[in-house]
Amino acid sequence: MTNTIKADDATFADIVAGETPSLVDFWAEWCGPCKMMDGPLEELAAEHADRLKVVKLNVDENQATAMQYGVMSIPTLIVFKDGREVKRLVGARSKAQLVSELAEFLG
Repeated sequence: MTNTIKADDATFADIVAGETPSLVDFWAEWCGPCKMMDGPLEELAAEHADRLKVVKLNVDENQATAMQYGVMSIPTLIVFKDGREVKRLVGARSKAQLVSELAEFLG
């Protein structure tokens, strides 16, 4: 993943604090549907880098942040703006579905 940002418990708050919306992918290595999201998220990050940060957070390695935001199943995608949650998507999506559901952030 070259266009996505890797976050952890220590860096998470700083990464999502900005005015640019951050789409955070809460995922785990063992999660098949999470792996299916890698391609669409990488494409989204490349095509919309000027409007949206795409961030990956491994829930197994960063349980404090996952618990803080009540992530109960993965993949969970949460959009943050100015450090606050503004939208949540649970479950795998195609790129077309992501673009449609995130249209308000993609301009």
